[in-house]
Amino acid sequence: MVVNQSPHTVESSLPTAESRGKRLKIATPEKKEEKNVVGQRRVSSRLQAKQKADKELLVKKRVELLDLDEDGARSKKKVVNGDFREKRKLNDDQTGTQNLPETTELKMVEMAAKIDALKSIPSNIVAKSAHIKVKETIRLFNKHYLHFVQEEEKRCGTGAVKVDKKDPKAMIANKGDVGDVKNKSKRPDLKAISKAMACVMIEKNEVLYPEKTIGSLPGIDVGHQFYSRAEMCVVGFHGHWLNGIDFAGQNHKKGEFKNYILPLAVAIVLSGQYEDDLDNAEDVIYTGQGGHDLTGNKRQIRDQVLERGNLALKNCVEQGVPVRVIRGHQCPSSYTGKVYTYDGLYKVVQYWEQKGISGFTVFKYRLRRLEGQPTLTTSQVQFINGRVPKSPSEIQGLVCKDISGGQEDVPIPATNLVDDPPVAPTGKLNFQISLSLFLCFSDYKYCKKMTVAENIKIPTNVAGCNCKGVCCDPKTCACAKLNGSDFPYVRRDGGRLIEAKHVVFECGPRCGCGPSCVNRTSQRGLRYRLEVFRTPKKGWGVRSWDFIPAGAPICEYIGVIRRTEDLDDASENYYILDIDCLQTMRGLGHRNRRQQDASLPVIPNMDSIDEQKSESVPEFCIDAGSSGNVARYINHSCDPNLFIQCVMSAHHDFRLARLVLFAADNIPPMQELTYDYCYPIDGVYGPDGKVKCIPCYCGAKDCRKRLL
Repeated sequence: MVVNQSPHTVESSLPTAESRGKRLKIATPEKKEEKNVVGQRRVSSRLQAKQKADKELLVKKRVELLDLDEDGARSKKKVVNGDFREKRKLNDDQTGTQNLPETTELKMVEMAAKIDALKSIPSNIVAKSAHIKVKETIRLFNKHYLHFVQEEEKRCGTGAVKVDKKDPKAMIANKGDVGDVKNKSKRPDLKAISKAMACVMIEKNEVLYPEKTIGSLPGIDVGHQFYSRAEMCVVGFHGHWLNGIDFAGQNHKKGEFKNYILPLAVAIVLSGQYEDDLDNAEDVIYTGQGGHDLTGNKRQIRDQVLERGNLALKNCVEQGVPVRVIRGHQCPSSYTGKVYTYDGLYKVVQYWEQKGISGFTVFKYRLRRLEGQPTLTTSQVQFINGRVPKSPSEIQGLVCKDISGGQEDVPIPATNLVDDPPVAPTGKLNFQISLSLFLCFSDYKYCKKMTVAENIKIPTNVAGCNCKGVCCDPKTCACAKLNGSDFPYVRRDGGRLIEAKHVVFECGPRCGCGPSCVNRTSQRGLRYRLEVFRTPKKGWGVRSWDFIPAGAPICEYIGVIRRTEDLDDASENYYILDIDCLQTMRGLGHRNRRQQDASLPVIPNMDSIDEQKSESVPEFCIDAGSSGNVARYINHSCDPNLFIQCVMSAHHDFRLARLVLFAADNIPPMQELTYDYCYPIDGVYGPDGKVKCIPCYCGAKDCRKRLL
């Protein structure tokens, strides 16, 4: 059966294996269809008694894999792909587990639990790949960057920027924020790399490539996009936030550079800042540094000198050393107004000096792209995942103009270039639609607001803050005090979450502030142009036509709030998401706490919640099987660009928290939106008691190869 991989995750570096998404433990029977079998949607945890019995049976099976000596110690086993393989087969009669001494049996259970823990971690992600390290480093930088943005907003009073309301581009860039232009925030990205690197990142060895390196760097492929010079600096890809030439000086006369004449260039940024530059993609005439008018008119105002970066490029010519070339382009959708693309290695084949256009001496360098590299994708800014349609008439494979039926402020089109004939994500049955599509979309109704089952009562006795208009002072705002006397968001880009928390407290219906309050960021509905599209193997997916900055809210997971115990017979429903905020906060059920913040207060009614229920499985879940919003179509990925954040606004019952999807990274247009379903490998069972094993088709470089 073809089932969408959708539903169902920024921590320090935003989502990590320790902080992502929800965990679900019971799956439904497999069905076969002629089409590809794909990962199933996340299904809610239920049947507590059955789970306990299954766990005991699993422990018993693990014990059978242990070859114990007289002291109860485990003999050596061969480890293959993270799995312990026994030297000889043991059965219940041979082990005699029922007659073992209590201490020995306890050791066996403890060792079995350790094996379970090891087996739950796929071997191919125990050691993080270079791509993951690069992504996590940039996420860490973004967290520091947003902290400094918040400091600047506090310094400026509102942190808002005065914009011309008649300029649509300015309004989009600032999302309608207004304020005193004199108090505009001043380069928090530079503060993030200078202060954060000096005080935090270097001490924790979090700068990925702190040393100068010749050639490409692992984890940064041709076509990789950076959204600021600061991102390149913090990774170690280009070491200067202003200078165009990054080079190794005399103090690097060791290691890789000990046999070279220094200085030696390792990377350049080509962004059209010099009037004498000539960029022919594969062949470049690059102007050296210095003598430049920094006011932005690209004019030379003095002669250049053959020193520092200029001398470093000359030495590259003489020693045949290639350099990394990064092209910078104007990009209004980027939060910095620019995007920087790595275009591969170029050999510096020639240099000379001449009189430039303005009459001053400049040094010129001819660079030629090395052969055998991936095709150059950007002589101008083009996002490698596709081109954004400019009008509905340009949308290829359009099968539905708006799946929300006009309920959302921003229409959500649906496209299908996979099926023939194409079908739309609609509840209406078409005789040509496949069984799997029918199961996904029949009797489905789009809904942008949460509904509640009849046997559930939402608390309404929470008092709000007394702020007026917008909340400004986190030390006096009652809601901000619940977040450690600070706001979890910055106002920039319409509101961005600084870092993932176990729970975020927002202002609610009883607060005195209005809808424009920064502490209502996740309540403003869709802000980005989303598209639902058909994938070859994963069913329907979601992508954005707009650039999405890290920390921006995407959408809330909407459906029907139900009790988990009421879903025992929902065998064909793959759109159920657990509300496990309480379990995550307490680190229960293999969940790891996102945040150890002593400043967060203890909510008065937190300990009054039924411990027996909360510590086993989540008591409530969101069922988007019959009604829900665009979030139900978002697919799983082992390397996601979204994460789930628990949010409290109308009440403080953690069991009924809102689940909101936020951007974990800076997401370019036309890139699929994904988050980690966090299924436990070998931890999901079918009705027959057998472990479910379903392949993953997310396509991530660090894919675990299994969804279940």
